[in-house]
Amino acid sequence: MSRPFHALLFVTLLAGPALANPFTVSPVPVTDWKAVYGTVEARDRIPARARLGGTLVELSVAEGDEVTAGQELARIVDDKLDFQLQAIAAQREAVSAQLANAETDLKRGEDLLAQGVTTTQRVEALRTQVDVLKGQIAALDAQAEVVTQQSREGVVLAPVAGRVLDVPVTKGAVIMPGEVVAVVGGGGTFLRISVPERHAAALDAGDTIRLAGAEGDQTGTLARVYPLIEGGRVTADVEIEGLSDAFVGARLLVRLPVAERTALMVPKDSIVTRAGLDFVALQTPDGVALRSIVPGEVHEIDGVAMVEVITGLVAGDIVVPATEVAHD
Repeated sequence: MSRPFHALLFVTLLAGPALANPFTVSPVPVTDWKAVYGTVEARDRIPARARLGGTLVELSVAEGDEVTAGQELARIVDDKLDFQLQAIAAQREAVSAQLANAETDLKRGEDLLAQGVTTTQRVEALRTQVDVLKGQIAALDAQAEVVTQQSREGVVLAPVAGRVLDVPVTKGAVIMPGEVVAVVGGGGTFLRISVPERHAAALDAGDTIRLAGAEGDQTGTLARVYPLIEGGRVTADVEIEGLSDAFVGARLLVRLPVAERTALMVPKDSIVTRAGLDFVALQTPDGVALRSIVPGEVHEIDGVAMVEVITGLVAGDIVVPATEVAHD
C-alpha cells in the first residue's frame, strides 16, 4: 500500500472581475413582480355618427388615418331633400304672386278710401290679407332653411383629433340616422391591464410598473384601479409616457409590484462557476473558502448588479475577493 499523500492545491479563479472589497451578507428588501399582459387603449374612443339618413356618396378616411377635430370624414346625400326644396320654392313662387296681387288690391283700396268710395273695413281686410301672405312667405323661407340645414348635416365630421380605429361602412351604403360611420380614438393612449384578484390588495394608484416593449424596457405609473372585480380579475389603467397609438389593442408585457420581502444578496461579480456549480468566497475562521450557493434572480440595487441567494449563505457571512482560494 502506498504512503498517504497530502497536497495543498492553490486554485486561481478568473471568472470575471473580482470583488474589490469584502461584503457582509445581510437581508435586503426585495419587490416581487407579477408579469401580466396589458392592452393599449385610446383614452377617448368616440364614434362619428351620421345625422342624416341617405346614401354614402363619399368616404375619405380608412383605418389608421390620422384626423383633426372637425375634419370631413364622409358625406351622405338624401335625394328627397332636393325635391322638398323644389316644392318649397314652387310654393313660395305661388304665394309671392298672390302677395303681389294683394298689394295691388290694397293700393287701389287705399286710393278709393281717400276718395270716400270704399269703407275702412274693406281696406283693413285687404291689409290683413297682405300680412298673411307675407307671413306664409316667411314660413316657407324658414322651412327651406331647415331642409338646407338637413342637407348640410350629411357631412360627417371627426369628433376629436386622433387616429381612425374602425370604419364599419363602405361607399355606396345606405346609412340610417345615428349609424356609426367611423370610430376615432383620441386624447392619447394608456395601458389597460387585468390582474388576478388575489393581487388586488397590493395594487395602489401611483405604483411604478415596468413595461417590456420593442423599444426596450420602460417604466409607467399605475393611474387607476377599478373597484369592480369581474371573472376573478381586477382591471387597472397604467400611464406610460410616449406610448405609441399606432396599434390600439396591442398586447404588451407588464410587471407589477405585488409584494415585498427580504432576501440575501451578493454582488454578481463575486460569484464564480466551476463544473456547473456556483460559488462565492467566504472569510472563515480557518481562512478563505469557497461556499456553494444556489443563485436566483438578478436585481439592480444602487446601480450595482446583485444576485439573490436562495440557499447557501446566512446573514452575517463575509464575502471576500475570490482571487486565490486554497483547498486541501
